[in-house]
Amino acid sequence: MSPSTLSPTPTLSPIAFPDVALPESARRLRAEVRAFADEERARGTVLGRPDSWLAGWDPGFSRRCAERGWVGMALPTEYGGAGRGFLDRYVVIEELLAAGAPVSAHWVSDRQAGPSILQHGTEEQRRFFLPRIAAGQCFFSIGMSEKNSGSDLASVATRAERTADGWRLTGTKMWTGGAHVNDYAIVLARTDDAEDKHAGLSQFIVDLRAPGVRIEPIRLMSGEHRFNAVHLEGVDVPDGMLLGERGSGWKQVTGELAFERSGPERYLSTFPLLVSLLRELEQRSATAEQLVQVGILTARLHSVRQLSLGVAAALDAGHSPDTQAALVKDLGTRLEGALVDTVRSILPTPADSHATPGSHPELLAFALLHSPGYTLRGGTNEILRGIITRGLEQH
Repeated sequence: MSPSTLSPTPTLSPIAFPDVALPESARRLRAEVRAFADEERARGTVLGRPDSWLAGWDPGFSRRCAERGWVGMALPTEYGGAGRGFLDRYVVIEELLAAGAPVSAHWVSDRQAGPSILQHGTEEQRRFFLPRIAAGQCFFSIGMSEKNSGSDLASVATRAERTADGWRLTGTKMWTGGAHVNDYAIVLARTDDAEDKHAGLSQFIVDLRAPGVRIEPIRLMSGEHRFNAVHLEGVDVPDGMLLGERGSGWKQVTGELAFERSGPERYLSTFPLLVSLLRELEQRSATAEQLVQVGILTARLHSVRQLSLGVAAALDAGHSPDTQAALVKDLGTRLEGALVDTVRSILPTPADSHATPGSHPELLAFALLHSPGYTLRGGTNEILRGIITRGLEQH
């Protein structure tokens, strides 16, 4: 994708979404990913389940994606990436999520950790981490939320105290996805007291197997172990693992959240359930009302997709579309919940998590049990609307 394919955006207002026309190369790339997903489906790794970016942890699948250059796509080639930009990455992850592919092992590394280390890391950090991320050999978690902070990141209580040769971290991070299986976490901690609660925060790269790291499972309603409480009980972190400048943590995480909040995972988590609904309706005589509701869902999906693509294009063009990303997440995650409700409404089916894998009752149960998290993860809708309001007021 080149800037010439976008509508002119000399100044990006908080509600400006570049109009994106994907190039011909995107069609070819999409076909490659679909063929790969078919191969993996035949192999038994692509199960077509909802929420595969959270629940589908398969390091072997991630490494096979990496071998095709589909992990770290937006990272420069000198650091082992593919140097292809955010829109090419968008096409790949859109297809993998639509297929319900198990991408969660490399998800945070590819989406957030890699771009953040590229932008804020030292040259030594880039040389060490980025090639491993692009090879699907190094997996990250994010340590932002805390028990009494929730989405209010500025109230972070985890502290980093200066030591002779580094930092000692003490505190507890909540809802840390994949911390029990991943290698590192990027942790936000308070390094200095300041009157402004947004000041005095810094980010650290923490080895999740280091002494003093204690990981406690937080189970979903389904019984799955995806999230954790990560207790940092005096964890020593060397100076070389400070990410970015001391005290710049707030600026770094808010920029990072544009990657986290705007992608296809914010409206495609329940897409496999929509596909399942269509297959079910094909087998019977669908009523006009059922078709109308499917049409409404499809129209909303298309609209959010265009906005999400606009954010990817803005990132490609070097903008920091924080407000737009918050808007996409609010609209997208509400759509995900509405999709589950609509499917239940127009085709009443008993949800059954023990039904045949891939069957409509099993997919419905999976989506239903995951649904409380859709609007919570990555920032609650209330927090997002505050960000959107402030963005509009400042423009």
